[in-house]
This record gives sequence, C-alpha cells and structure tokens, in this order.
Amino acid sequence: MRIEKIETIPVVIPLTRVFGGSKYSVPTRATVVTRIHTEGGLVSEVYNGDDRSGGPEICKIIQEELAPLILGEDAMAVERIWAKMFTIAHLIRDRARVMEAIACVDTALWDLVGKALGTSVAKLFGGYRDRMPIISIGGYYEDGVTLDDYRKEMETLKGLGLAGVKFKVGGLTLDEDFARVEAARDGAGAEFLIAIDANRGWATADAVRFARRVEPLDILWFEEPCHWYDDYPGNAEVRRATSIPVASGQSEISGHGVKRLIAAGGIDFCNIDASHCGGPTEWRRIAGLCALHGVRMAMHEEGHLSMHLLSGIPHGTFVECFADPDRDPVWQAMYGNRPAIEGGEIAVPQAPGFGIELDWDMVTKYRVD
Repeated sequence: MRIEKIETIPVVIPLTRVFGGSKYSVPTRATVVTRIHTEGGLVSEVYNGDDRSGGPEICKIIQEELAPLILGEDAMAVERIWAKMFTIAHLIRDRARVMEAIACVDTALWDLVGKALGTSVAKLFGGYRDRMPIISIGGYYEDGVTLDDYRKEMETLKGLGLAGVKFKVGGLTLDEDFARVEAARDGAGAEFLIAIDANRGWATADAVRFARRVEPLDILWFEEPCHWYDDYPGNAEVRRATSIPVASGQSEISGHGVKRLIAAGGIDFCNIDASHCGGPTEWRRIAGLCALHGVRMAMHEEGHLSMHLLSGIPHGTFVECFADPDRDPVWQAMYGNRPAIEGGEIAVPQAPGFGIELDWDMVTKYRVD
C-alpha cells in the first residue's frame, strides 16, 4: 500500500459570532483536510486542527517538505514514516506549525491503516469501549451575555443529551468569574459535569484563590490554570492547594512536554491534542506514559478523532465538542456522518479508519488555497 499522492486543503469558515476565552477570541473555524492516495486505490478522508491563520502554511510544509520524504513509502509503516517526518522539526523554525503538519499526515495514515484492515482506529488503539461520555466546550465571554444566559446555556446543553461542559474562566476578576461558574452550576443542577478552563489566564496565586473559591461547586477539573511562562510549577501548586484535579497538556506539542508536566507533579488529566502533537502516533506514546503515572487521558477538542483514541484505552475519559452550531460548523455540518449524542454519550464509529465522511460541497465553498 504505497503512498502515491498527498492532497491538502485548508478550510476557513467565518463565524456569525465572536467567541472569547480568557486571552483570545475566535472569529473563524479553520481546519486542514488531508487525503493520502495509495497505489491500491485507498484514500484517506480526515481533518485536523483549528489553526485560524496557519492552514495554508501547514499545507505548504506538507507538500514541500513532508511529501518528498514519504512518497513511495508503505502507508502501513506509520512509525517509520513518523520518524522520517520528525527530522524536519529539528530545524530552527516554528516547531508547533511543523508538528501540526506532521499530525495531518499521521492522522491520514491511521485512517488508511484502518481502511486497509477493515477496522476502526478505535479498535486499532485497543477497543476498550464502544461508547464515550461527551462534554461541550462553552461558557464563552460574549458581549451582552448575562448570568441568566449562562444558566440557560447549561439547560440547553443538558437538553442536547451532553454529560457536561468545559466552562471558560480567567478573563474577568475572580469575583466575576466565580459568579459565572456559580450561575452555570445553578442552571446545570447537581448531576451535570462542570470543568473550568482558564487557558493559562491567571497568575498562580490567583489560580489558587479561584480554585479554593469554586471547590464547593463540584468541579470536574481545572484546566491550564496558570500563565504560560511558569505553568509547570504553577500547576503543581494549584494541585497541592486544592481538591480539584488539574488538567493540562493542550499547549504541549510533544510527549516530552507532557513528561515535564508529570515530573513537576502538576497534572491529573492530560488533554494533549493529537492535532498539536504530531498525530495519533505520538498521542499513543503519551497515553502509555500517562497510564504508567496514573494520569487520565482527555483530549483538547477534535471529537471526531478523540472518540477513537480515548475509547481505545482504559484511562480515556471525555470526548469534547462544540455543541453550539455557531461555534463549530465543521463538527455540526462539514462532518457529514457525525454520530448522535444520547444519554451523555456518543457512539464510537465502527467503520474502517476514522469513518469520516465530509460534506465536499462545504469543503469546496470554504477552501482558501
């Protein structure tokens, strides 16, 4: 099953509303579609990431640097191909962008392996379960949104059959953000899961104060609580000071970064994104590392991929999605055969590979190459 051609398509979809986190805003939904063609006629169909400005550059790296390394290779040799691609990450450059490019190719290869063997990636990763609990990312900062709106948002998410929410914090004062989380818990009720995500928004002392404040609200995890420049010891300090588990890893681009998080003692849930860290091949290594250290696996966004990877392993936890169609038209519409959500869970597709069928009219409409 030799690699014959690699096709990449950057996609950017303008959103109808701007969604705000602690230190960023989201005006578009972007992704990269990767199709690897093999001599035997198999073709991958996957998409990766949400790099809102870098899609064309990612595609350029794939076409100009990665493709020459791997054309003609056996698509089943994922580890050898990954090692060859990783050599370009040693150059002085934006390595995060390189790892995103590697992830696109690696994801497409796993899709091909599954298709060649007639089995899902979930089964290739271990097949531990066939359904996964699913939560939505929500609680964004938007102009004019009131505390009552956050209560109603939780009621809406419950009505959609989700198990919980990952709620944005870190963008306002501690008092204001506490009031937002308190309103969310009020609207959610006792059984609905609430994680909080500061996206590295706070100094360590403020993150500790906030964690202690929200402890009575039964928080699933506190994600990336501390500023980026010293977050390894900062996460550990938050973890020691509170009963709330700490989640981190979203901002890492390799297993080595996760190893440092674990060594610092600052992580209970690892939510590294396969589209950030070089694809399922590196993600699988990270999952093994976390298993040995008692760290549970989550994954940042990318529900179409994470339900396969997380369901394959015993310590996989929650699939994430954007339940609001205005936030993620890719998940809601471009992913043409997305499984239904029911009873807080999503059924893991059992079709070969990742089992993704894209709406190609939508891909064509929003491609930016």
